[in-house]
Amino acid sequence: QVQLVESGGGLVQAGGSLRLSCAASGLTFRRYWLGGFRQAPGKEREFVAAMRRTGGTFYADSVKGRFTISRDNDTNTVSLQMNSLKPEDTAVYSCAATITDTIVTRPSNWDYWGQGTQVTVSS
Repeated sequence: QVQLVESGGGLVQAGGSLRLSCAASGLTFRRYWLGGFRQAPGKEREFVAAMRRTGGTFYADSVKGRFTISRDNDTNTVSLQMNSLKPEDTAVYSCAATITDTIVTRPSNWDYWGQGTQVTVSS
């Protein structure tokens, strides 16, 4: 049974930083793409970042230069370092995994999801 368990969300002031982590189990971690998505109230889930099996990364334009996705294949963990946070970054953030080379920006292309963690950025 595949599980993705997130941690690290919370409340932070604008300009601050948070680090989200997602621990994976039940899968051969190194074979999977890993990704992060977010969903704000009343909005659709949107792509934030993704990392290839081999380490290449992709970012949404809205977070490029501020967020960094990383993975640790020894601990089966993916992390999202979020710096220079803005109120518009407020959302529930979820990690995801897929074994398929795909269009990573589409939520429907991902196989497994974490439960989500709330990030709130105050102005």
